[in-house]
This record gives sequence, C-alpha cells and structure tokens, in this order.
Amino acid sequence: MESSRQSASGIEGLIEEGEALRRLSADPDRAAPVPSARRTHTFYTGISAAFVVVAFAAFAPTYYLRPLSDAPPLSPLLHVHGAVFTAWLLLLFAQSALVASHRVALHRRLGIAGALLAGIMVPLGIITAIGAAQRGAARGGLDPVVFLIFPLGQVVLFAVFLGIALVQRRRPETHRRFVIVATTCLMAPAIARLPLIGERPILSLGLSALFVVAGMVHDWKTLGRPHRVYVIGALVLLVSGPVRFGLGHTAAWQSLARALVGN
Repeated sequence: MESSRQSASGIEGLIEEGEALRRLSADPDRAAPVPSARRTHTFYTGISAAFVVVAFAAFAPTYYLRPLSDAPPLSPLLHVHGAVFTAWLLLLFAQSALVASHRVALHRRLGIAGALLAGIMVPLGIITAIGAAQRGAARGGLDPVVFLIFPLGQVVLFAVFLGIALVQRRRPETHRRFVIVATTCLMAPAIARLPLIGERPILSLGLSALFVVAGMVHDWKTLGRPHRVYVIGALVLLVSGPVRFGLGHTAAWQSLARALVGN
C-alpha cells in the first residue's frame, strides 16, 4: 500500500515537472536566467545614451547646430520630423533611466506616450521620405526613386518591431529588446552622416546593426547566450540592405515609387 502511494506521488511529481518545463519552454522570459540587474540597467541606459550621442553627432551640422551657421532654414516638415524623432530617442533614454532607478510605474505611464509618439513617427517618416525623393535627395549615387526604398524600409521595420514590442510589454526581457531593435532600424540615416561613412546606404545599415550586436554581446556575458530577439533583429538588419538594394532596381518598385513621388 505504501509502495503504491510512493509510486503515485512520484508520478504526480513527474507530471508537475513536465508541466513546469512546458510552461518554461512556452515563455522564453521565464526560461532565461535573470542577469545581474545592475549590469542590465547600465547596459540599457548606456545604449539609449549612445543612440542620442550618435544622432546628435550626425545631425549637429544640419539640424541641431544649424542656427549657428549660414545654412538656409529647414522646411517646417523637416523641423517637425527632427523634433519628433529626437523626442523618441530622449524618451527611450528616460525610460531606461526610470527602470534603472526602479520607477517602473512612471515608466509604464510614459510608455503610453511612447506608443502615441511612435504612431506619429511612422506616417511622418513616410511623408518625409517621399518629400526627400521629390526634392531629388538620395545617397550612394542612386536615383531618388531607387533610394526611396531605404528610408521607407526603415520606417516599416521600425513599425513592425515596435508593434511587437508593444504586444510583448508584459514580458520585459522580450519587450526591451524589441524596442532596441526597432530604434536601431532608425539609426542608418544618422550613421550615414558620420565621417568616413558617407554615400553608402548598405554600409550604414550594416553598421547600425552594431547596436544589436552590442545587445547580443551583453546577453552572452550575462545569460550565456544571445536572446533570440537580438538574433532575429541582427539578421533582418544585415539582410535588409542588399534586399532593398535589389528591390529598388526592379521595375515594379520604381513604378510604385514614381506613383508615390508623383512623377
């Protein structure tokens, strides 16, 4: 009789362990080991600050410090575009700092503002990209109609990754990584304006992936492996450049782009 009870107890234990493993495998945030909180907060605050520094260094001559030069004033659209996208980077830094200081409630409230801001950024980014193509702006010696696929592509990727981040907001380890990947999608234009990079859109896209690579290195040091969000993000960023370049030269894309530009 006692042996039967022990067997039943053992079977129940195995069932409970199996159920626990099933839950863990279904939720990578639970399955992953929790990294050092201090190191994690330092990393995410640091990478958010790096976004701000790179953007300022890249756009200081043409935007942030433009009033100090003799350059002609920017159009209202470009002023709004610059202000809104700068607000996103500053908000990301503030959000990272709030989490690091354990002010999670305020972080969540500001997250609503972030979602609304992103909702403005997507159509604003599309309008700005089309306006640039209408003015004949392009890089890498590309026709503006061909080049248009690069800024439009980055806006689409930002929207996709940030949308997933919002859906995953109750899973912080996944959420924060998708936010970093989404923001990285916006950084190629800034990197293209840094010294020695210049007129090479595919190179600037590849270099922007270094933000995600930094996240992978951090995960390797703290978790023992890179989180799959960063792996997916890095692959998408690295592959999207050549893919966009190829698609941009197709007749189908150029027909669509000319319709968007209006010529």
